[in-house]
Amino acid sequence: MPSAHAPTRLTDRKRAAILDAAAAEFRQSGYAATSMDRIAARAEVSKRTVYNHFPSKETLFAQLLQQLWEHGVQGLDLAYRDDRPLRAQLLELAKQKLRLLNDANFAELARVAIAAGLHSPGLAQDVVARMGDREEGLTTWIRAAAAAGRLKTREPLFAAMQLQALVKGFAFWPQIALGQPPLSPAQQKRVAEEAVDMFLAYYA
Repeated sequence: MPSAHAPTRLTDRKRAAILDAAAAEFRQSGYAATSMDRIAARAEVSKRTVYNHFPSKETLFAQLLQQLWEHGVQGLDLAYRDDRPLRAQLLELAKQKLRLLNDANFAELARVAIAAGLHSPGLAQDVVARMGDREEGLTTWIRAAAAAGRLKTREPLFAAMQLQALVKGFAFWPQIALGQPPLSPAQQKRVAEEAVDMFLAYYA
């Protein structure tokens, strides 16, 4: 996954190059077959430089998983607005999520992360713990809508997970697990609209 912003300092550029190279190697070869030597060669830095930034392959992979998660939630930052219809706001959030899920780099790295997690369940526990410290944008939005009395839920995180599951059931898991093609724009529109309508039928 390419870095969002081009770093200016040499050490930051090297770190970004290592992360980009690692993402490409993990996508291409999988977790087990990827080595620090191959990552260093691809990043065009010495293996010592790689270890200066990341003491182990596990640490490097955990950093990629954290970036993957942050990339997955950074777009969902639509602030709740009391003066707009709930459906319109939720549709925008759903469309943002679908755009991310349709990104080939995101899907490939997610596939590697899932495969690595199956082989080494404890690999990314520290990342998961850090993820728990931050609240995803959709959860924040639902919490605000509930506080305003426009949604009925005492568990915003649970409600957010339900809506995400409705979307991912069509636009993520079939592509990751079964190799199905990404959804067309028309299919994305239908998934977004019907997921939001089902959600609002229960919670609004």
